[in-house]
Amino acid sequence: MGSGQLVAVFGAYGHTGRFVVAELAARGFVPVLSGRNVRTLEELAHEHGLEARVASVDDPASLDRALAGTAAVINCAGPFASTAGPVIEAALRAKIPYLDVAAELEANLDTFAHYRERARDEAAVIVPAMAFFGGLGDLLATAAMGDWTEADEAHIAYGLSNWHPTAGTRLSGAVSRERRGDHRLRYSGGQWEHRTDAAPIREWAFPEPMGPRPVIGEFTMADVVTVPQHLSIPDVTTYMTTEAARDVAAPHTPAPTPADGSGRSDQTFLVDVVVRSGGVERRATAAGQDIYAVTAPLVTEALERVLTGRTRAIGVVSAGEIFDAPDFLHALDPHITLDLHPQKQNA
Repeated sequence: MGSGQLVAVFGAYGHTGRFVVAELAARGFVPVLSGRNVRTLEELAHEHGLEARVASVDDPASLDRALAGTAAVINCAGPFASTAGPVIEAALRAKIPYLDVAAELEANLDTFAHYRERARDEAAVIVPAMAFFGGLGDLLATAAMGDWTEADEAHIAYGLSNWHPTAGTRLSGAVSRERRGDHRLRYSGGQWEHRTDAAPIREWAFPEPMGPRPVIGEFTMADVVTVPQHLSIPDVTTYMTTEAARDVAAPHTPAPTPADGSGRSDQTFLVDVVVRSGGVERRATAAGQDIYAVTAPLVTEALERVLTGRTRAIGVVSAGEIFDAPDFLHALDPHITLDLHPQKQNA
């Protein structure tokens, strides 16, 4: 457990940040709350009896003060296109691990591209997208691979009962769309493609009780960035149930509201991962409640493993590359229900 170690949480007062702060405290860490909104930060600090350190990505010295004396930093502040670089730089100066919960494709691609060599040279640990989108799918794909060293394709399908986006999700999505323009991204044949056609509508056979559901194919999420960074899979595709895709796109969909004492919404999810090689298919699934809330145990488990040396790599690393994927996923009980299926021959 955390044994009282200080961990900086940048963007601590955001929707996901609050779940992360609570999870850190429950595991024995001492969160150091950071962000640029003085009033909100101080209110949260007073509520939990924690230290607040005001910092802005436009002020490197303030970030240095925020990270001083901490064992690591978790970046929960989107849009990550603006925050990831400055907070990573501060973590490198402080010589501490950096983790974030970014779902933005472009921000994650930037992190791998800009910091891979430097982080490796400095023996630093940088774990982007250590969240529901990115980390969980990557761990499931890695676990499904098992002893395979390569596969032909990976498919990650998201079955969400609904998707009520936070303000941070909406802002990050707007930044991504602005950077991407009229294009959408697809990873095929071992490279990124910029497409202008509409994403296809498919049907995905989710495990029961969800069953077959219409999905938007090539609904490219952070997993499509993280998986090819360490797994030899030339085609990686993610899918989203059409209802959830409509929710997140609609301007008047409300933000998530608490449905229990922990602050979780009543949203449920099922992530179904299939990897294929030749005529053989392997599958892994995870189910749970609230995609924002479940990010907290994901990133906190990752942090604990980094700080205790239960890692397999250094540099800028995906979840499945740095951690023992099956062991990590089993450690998330009771936050997720996990099913690692045996391989089967395709018909």
